[in-house]
Amino acid sequence: MAGLRAAIELAEAGTVLVVAKDSLRESSSEYAQGGIAVALSDDDEVELHEQDTLYAGDGLCDPIAVRTLVEGGPAAIQELIEWGAAFDRAGSKLAFTREGAHSRNRILHAHGDSTGREIARTLYHKASSLPNVTFRSYAATTELLVEDGVAGAMIWDADARSEFPISARAVLLATGGLGRVFLNTTNPDVATGDGVAMAYRAGAEIGDIEFVQFHPTALAVDGAPRFLLSEALRGEGALLRNTRGERFMERYHPLGELAPRDVVARAIVSEMSRTAAPHVFLDLTHRGEIFIRQRFPRIYETCLRYGVNIGLDPAPVAPAAHYAMGGVRTDLDGRTNVARLFAAGEAACTGVHGANRLASNSLLEGVVFGIRAGRAMREAKGAGVSVPGFAARSVPGSAAEIQRIAWENCGIVRSAEGLREAAVQLEALAPQSPEERNMRQVALLIARCALARQESRGAHFRTDYPETREAFARHSVVSKQADVTFR
Repeated sequence: MAGLRAAIELAEAGTVLVVAKDSLRESSSEYAQGGIAVALSDDDEVELHEQDTLYAGDGLCDPIAVRTLVEGGPAAIQELIEWGAAFDRAGSKLAFTREGAHSRNRILHAHGDSTGREIARTLYHKASSLPNVTFRSYAATTELLVEDGVAGAMIWDADARSEFPISARAVLLATGGLGRVFLNTTNPDVATGDGVAMAYRAGAEIGDIEFVQFHPTALAVDGAPRFLLSEALRGEGALLRNTRGERFMERYHPLGELAPRDVVARAIVSEMSRTAAPHVFLDLTHRGEIFIRQRFPRIYETCLRYGVNIGLDPAPVAPAAHYAMGGVRTDLDGRTNVARLFAAGEAACTGVHGANRLASNSLLEGVVFGIRAGRAMREAKGAGVSVPGFAARSVPGSAAEIQRIAWENCGIVRSAEGLREAAVQLEALAPQSPEERNMRQVALLIARCALARQESRGAHFRTDYPETREAFARHSVVSKQADVTFR
């Protein structure tokens, strides 16, 4: 989403190439169900959206970045509507729902639970109509070309078993998340943190990478992928029950099921441990099967495919890695500390999410900061773009050991002992592919920064430092040239 929106903004400035590791449809944007948060309803205000975002970020949001996000939201959404985005409506008015930690109904959705897919469709349709925008699918970017700044990238052609250089005036990393570094994740296979790892090797600063959001409610059925069961289900009244049938969230937070995601995820882990169960249950059956099928058609059909009718029975759920608050450190226009290298969307760290992202702010970030990065890239001076005519596909090596180490030692609950052990084990591994090398690099960065942050804050929780500490009300920064510091 961030990459497509930037490409649209850049189309008048020269030739734009959009490179995708898989198909252009395969991204976390495509799977974003719940919606996009924006202060557009009659009873909402930008200031309220700002306050909710700051609260969820647990003292680590950059206030200017948050203000930029929420103020840029309404115009960005109106633009999407003008380009054909079909958000759900109640009569002639846009329909808004609520999700966890929001004080107002401000979540727009499309086709019930396919919001990301609808926005991505709209942006692709717009971008593909522009003559200066070219697309290359199944082309895995393996390395950035650096010469007094970034001058392009290397693309891996798996069929030919060789790489090709592409030169560029500027490069935007909009590679999405890193969830596939972990054993259990809601992310698609392409989300292996490639942008963060390549930027690190190119000399870019990485910020707040220890803050990984674990979504509380992923489908927990043997043999099924960890399919996301959207926060919007709880927004519509879904209840969390342990395997004894007891509601438990009120013991952990006054907002109950609508508490911030990090609180809900840790509460579920605690209940799973207390009841010696592999999951808890998410129960929306009191709303009736007809309502559920109409409001959440994609979730309903997917769960049914794996033997769970959420209209009749509670769904077994457990937390899974979902979203990276940190990433390539940028300013508000996507600029990194490396000349002509930009980042936007989940791959970037603007400080807008702090220690814990507010639900449905991710899609908004992709659009708003995609616009800003595209505008800034127009000013880049460098070589022209050379587009070789080939199709490529990345074939990843085995990553199971990296995923196991990250899940067990860098997951929802952390400790110094586990983080040190993770670093030792990861250093000893020999990556078998460019993708696996990136995964190992990202996992190492998470372990190092999580070890340095000697406190618990937002999505980062340590058993040996369970309290939030004022000394760490700062952003972690790490680069190839310097160890972890806090600013």
